[in-house]
Amino acid sequence: MTAHERPRVIVSRCIEFDRCRWNGLMITSEIVKKLKEFVDFETVCPEVGIGLGVPRKPIRLVGSEKKLRLVQPDTGKDLTADMTRFSSVFLEAVGAIDGFILKDRSPTCGNKDVKIYPKEGKVAPVTTKGSGIFGGKAAETFPRLAIETEGRLNNFRIREHFLTKLFLLARFRTVKESDEMGGLVAFHTENKLLLMAYNQAVLRELGRIVANPEHREPSKIIGDYETLLARAFARASRHTSNINVLMHALGYFKEGLNTGEKSFFLDTLERYRDSKVPLSVCIEIIRSWVVRFQEPYLSRQTYFSPYPEALVAITDSGKGRDAP
Repeated sequence: MTAHERPRVIVSRCIEFDRCRWNGLMITSEIVKKLKEFVDFETVCPEVGIGLGVPRKPIRLVGSEKKLRLVQPDTGKDLTADMTRFSSVFLEAVGAIDGFILKDRSPTCGNKDVKIYPKEGKVAPVTTKGSGIFGGKAAETFPRLAIETEGRLNNFRIREHFLTKLFLLARFRTVKESDEMGGLVAFHTENKLLLMAYNQAVLRELGRIVANPEHREPSKIIGDYETLLARAFARASRHTSNINVLMHALGYFKEGLNTGEKSFFLDTLERYRDSKVPLSVCIEIIRSWVVRFQEPYLSRQTYFSPYPEALVAITDSGKGRDAP
């Protein structure tokens, strides 16, 4: 199977790196702890970045999604301008990155799940939620990247999609940096089954881009490819699409497998369809046949190892298929 590039990820500093939460604590995250071996992290604490100390008085979002203010109720400070300025300056300077892991429900780093209060003072938050100022700016600035909060990554399906997308984007970043058609062709070839699992229509469009360069500059072709790649990985793959890919892979071994082996795999596939086993169980069976029959095409497909194997153990709980 193919080697994995090291993704470059911005992470909230309070998650497994520093005791910089408002209450002086650090957040524990198994996924971030595991990823340290495979990812190049750059940490950020926007609140410390604008001069707030540790510990500090709590801050909150006030207003509506259309017009949010970041305030510190106990002091009456309005921190909106400072945080907006910090977010813009920081994000403009980060360079080539592949994703973000931000603090869940934080009024600065949160993504879509932050409480918004109708006004200052002791009032209940409104039922609607939004993004923190930094988290919202990150999503706006880098809409194609893998962006999640550490809380949502506890969900099996969200985590699996995030890891798959993150390591895919790291591989594609090397294609952009090389600016060569050979690199793009190799990337497309190695990711065909993964693309098939995510979006078959986009896969066909990407194939046409690679097959018909029309004497254009590689940078232009790679840019067009990147736009469609983002569309393909905008949401997690469906289990029906994964079943289609696995049946496609089974066809490579139809002459070498006996009836019992085929039946066992098909039964396992049905158990996956019924959410009784995780996807990795089916994938491991195919991988064993790839090694046994030394199948050259499938051995290069990232679908069978989209991210480092050491991360699979914390991913395949078999739960969360229906998560958004």
